[in-house]
Amino acid sequence: MVRRSQSAARVHETEVIDAWSKIVGDFIAAHSSPVVLREGILYVRVLQPALHYELEQVSKIDILRKLKRRFGAKVIRDVRFRVG
Repeated sequence: MVRRSQSAARVHETEVIDAWSKIVGDFIAAHSSPVVLREGILYVRVLQPALHYELEQVSKIDILRKLKRRFGAKVIRDVRFRVG
C-alpha cells in the first residue's frame, strides 16, 4: 500500500513539473523550476529575488488556483518559492 502511494505521488510530481510552464507562462517558467512535490506542497526554485517577491506576494494565489484546478486539492495544497 505504501509503495503504491509513493508511486502515485511520483506520477503526480512528474505531471506537475511537466505542466509548470503551461500553468505559469514562458517568462516565469524560464526563471523558475519546480523541484519537488512533497506531501501536497510544490517547492519551486526561483532565480531572482525580485521574481521571488512577485511570485510570493502577487502571483501565488493565481498559480495555486490553476494547479488545484488541474491536479486537485488533494495533490496540490500549497506552493512554496525559494531563491536559489
